[in-house]
Amino acid sequence: MARRGSWRRRAVLLLILAMVAGAVYTAVAFLQRSETLVTERCTAAGSGSAELATDQAANAGLIAAVAVRRGLPARAASIALATAMQESKLRNIGHGDQAGPDSRGLFQQRPSQGWGTTEQVMDPYYATNAFYNALVKVSGYQSLDIADAAQRVQRSAFPGAYAQHEVMARAFASALTGQTPAGLECTLRAPDEAGDPAAVQERLSASFGNVPASAEGRVLQIEADGPLAWAVAQWAVCNAKALSITEVGTGGQSWTRETHDGWKASDAPAGQVRITVAEAPRQ
Repeated sequence: MARRGSWRRRAVLLLILAMVAGAVYTAVAFLQRSETLVTERCTAAGSGSAELATDQAANAGLIAAVAVRRGLPARAASIALATAMQESKLRNIGHGDQAGPDSRGLFQQRPSQGWGTTEQVMDPYYATNAFYNALVKVSGYQSLDIADAAQRVQRSAFPGAYAQHEVMARAFASALTGQTPAGLECTLRAPDEAGDPAAVQERLSASFGNVPASAEGRVLQIEADGPLAWAVAQWAVCNAKALSITEVGTGGQSWTRETHDGWKASDAPAGQVRITVAEAPRQ
């Protein structure tokens, strides 16, 4: 009888352990799915890897898209991204500092030094083009160190500061100019509102210029191939939070907002970029 009682106690103990393990597994699975615990961020990987907040990544997408639109090399985008990160943390700020009290915008350009009006340098599109206008006048900028090229444009009191952002700048520039396919992903919570393909197309055209696109339902389809397709696709991922984008696909791969696991093989065709926006959230 003692032996039978011992087996019963063991069986009960095993049952309790199994129940506890099941409860722990369920709790962990729930926490992993919980939207409140998702840390929103964008990550780029290439020759190095780096991470940006979603608003910083959207500005990085604009800076790189303008380089693509102008036919500039990825190196130009790297220099611009390192510069903007040092000057403004890649945010369109409306104030300067003690050294430059009238500095404004992504690149902290000073109206008093001929960069344009305050309103102009606060326009990210204008400011980015103004930076590139100055950069292309720097002889041999493509062969210069990123920090050296940035300093020749900005003439900062702290010329060595740009170098600390080179890894980030190269990683995001490579992905956002399409040189590194599937090199950028963003981890995002579920969208708060419905997306609008027309709004995506408007922002896309402002960044890249006239790229052929058409909308059907919640899907915007862009005709693009090669590096341009990947530049557009990864720009869309960077803007997914602001534009309520849920899926982006091109060249046999797709990024899906809800899975949080980067680019995966899919039936997305080459020669096109498909951007899907969110439906209205359920009440």
